[in-house]
This record gives sequence, C-alpha cells and structure tokens, in this order.
Amino acid sequence: MTPYADIPADRFAARRRSVGSGPEVARRLARLSRLARLLDSSIRLPGGFRIGLDGLIGLIPGVGDLIAAAISCWIILEGLALRASPGVILRMSANVLIELLVGSIPILGDLFDFAFKANERNVRLLERHFGA
Repeated sequence: MTPYADIPADRFAARRRSVGSGPEVARRLARLSRLARLLDSSIRLPGGFRIGLDGLIGLIPGVGDLIAAAISCWIILEGLALRASPGVILRMSANVLIELLVGSIPILGDLFDFAFKANERNVRLLERHFGA
C-alpha cells in the first residue's frame, strides 16, 4: 500500500462525502425551507400573489438590499456546511447576486425582489442536490 492511498484522487472528493446522517441533512433542509418561505412567500396578497420579508426589507432605502442579501447568504453558508458541490454553491451565489444587483434599481428592482424569490430557488437547488 502506498503512503498516499488515503488522499482523494481529485480535490473535491472529500467535499462530496456525506455530512452527518440522512435525517440530519433532511432536518437542516427543512429548516432552510422554512427560512426561505419566510423570506420569499410568507405574506399572501389579494389575487394569490405571495411576498416575503426579503422584498419588504429591500424597500429600506440604501441598505435594504444589502441586509436582505446578508440574510440570504445564510442559506449559502448552510449549503457549504452540508458540503454541496461547488457548482450548486456557485448557482446559489449567482441567485443572491442577481437579486442584490437588480434589486438595487429603484422601483423596478423592488418589484423584481418580490418576484424572483432567490431563497426558495436556492433551497430547491440544495434539495435537488441531496435528493430530498
């Protein structure tokens, strides 16, 4: 046996190893799903349209979109802790960045924030990645 037999063949092999047990991953994904729902679709408007706290926080002039993006980064950090693949983390980061950049445009950006729902998109990416 060679002295390097326990070193992975590629640098991402260690990240692909499962974190915790299946129930632990499911529990964390359920918690992230509740957070995403609170941020993106917790308030029902007439006509069936749903908005969340993310869009409302984004209405704060100057810093609202930065605060909302910082909260959204929690889901990305959880994805990192769960050892999601780099591709999934990159797509999640792009979703938050798009919401931040477009959301910073006055009025139209606020409407975009209410419709884009980056947090729910990110949780769906994680659920698809982990097969939940």
